[in-house]
Amino acid sequence: MNHSIQLPILALFLILAACSSRSNEQTFDSSKLPRATETQVEKLVEDFILVEDGGTITIEPLFYDLKTQLILDNKKNIKIIGAGMDQSVLSFRNLKTGGEGVKIVGENILLENFSVEDAPGDGIKSQHTDGITFRKLNVTWTNGDKSKNGTYAIYPVQCKNVVIDGCIASHSKDAGIYVGQSENIIVKNSLAFGNVAGIEIENCDNAEVFDNVARDNSGGILVFNLPGLPKSDGRGTKIYNNEIIDNNHENFATPLGDGPNGNTVTMIPPGSGIILLAAKEVEIFNNKIHRNKTTGLAIASYQITGFPSEAPNWSPYSHDIYIHDNSYKRTLKIPDLTRELGQLISVYNAHGKAKTQDIIYDGIWDTEISDNIETNPMRICLQEEGMDKLHFTMFYLMDGEDNIKSFKDYDPFQGCNVNVSTDVSNLASL
Repeated sequence: MNHSIQLPILALFLILAACSSRSNEQTFDSSKLPRATETQVEKLVEDFILVEDGGTITIEPLFYDLKTQLILDNKKNIKIIGAGMDQSVLSFRNLKTGGEGVKIVGENILLENFSVEDAPGDGIKSQHTDGITFRKLNVTWTNGDKSKNGTYAIYPVQCKNVVIDGCIASHSKDAGIYVGQSENIIVKNSLAFGNVAGIEIENCDNAEVFDNVARDNSGGILVFNLPGLPKSDGRGTKIYNNEIIDNNHENFATPLGDGPNGNTVTMIPPGSGIILLAAKEVEIFNNKIHRNKTTGLAIASYQITGFPSEAPNWSPYSHDIYIHDNSYKRTLKIPDLTRELGQLISVYNAHGKAKTQDIIYDGIWDTEISDNIETNPMRICLQEEGMDKLHFTMFYLMDGEDNIKSFKDYDPFQGCNVNVSTDVSNLASL
């Protein structure tokens, strides 16, 4: 969609659409913790610099007011251990230089039992690290959900063997838990709320996302493949046993740059449970996808963004998607009208204007494979119990915005399945 859809009903719903959630919920109150002295702060900064391979950095049960980043650079087998999320707090509210609060590069790194607050950029960023475990961490912004908050709370990128376990990520202006251009990933037992995107897997291989709660974000869980990145198409993601509920938060993202990859998250319509964008080999099952006001699950190709959709070693289509055995509950709220995808769903869905959808498919397919979507060329497989009672819409967008069609018929996507293989057994014991 290259231009805004003209909506005859937009004026009717504008006020209702503006009533999106604006949660300021916090997880812990750090204001009453004892303050670290200047000497204690300086020692922690030095510990990150001077720790030797195989060492442990201890974060005492204190509130650390940090004016510099904490950087661990090219170290191996390091443990960074606090006394608990509500006891050991690293505050970067007064950070004057740098972007990330904590930055990690190394091998076999464990971060456990502390909180990070108010980083000007990303809360904790790990890059080019083989073996990184984030366990029982809380990363947040204490001003709540505002566009001046940091971009990502927990942010491993270009990493291998990533475990995120028992963490809390809130109030990021992009994604709370974001794993990008990485391989061999587990995200489990974690909570993401009050972010634009709760949990995002982007251009990654071999990821499992399970036993998490994504609530009160604009979008709950995202699997994206974006063009032009050092690691192109990712594939092999399983999303299961999660609660993806009430993700109706306003989208307060701001563009990260002039290129399309810095703007994609700004397009997420509030009220999105799961969004697949140019995703490959994804299995979604046994999730509670409840009360997301626009759509429970969206399957989309990159063309829907309106950005250029050609890049080396990359495909704009979502394909080999297997969705089965999930639980859906719709809401009586009006679907989002602040974003084009929300407008498309609200106005042009096959069940009536302003109707929440359980599953939508943008219906964009590779015509070099087939000239007919009835053959299911992208191998989209739906095996949900009670499909006849769900609001399913497939759009036809190939003729442009002036000739948008929608269909309730899910038969082309029945009676098939896709083998999505992941192997994270080497991470299971971490």
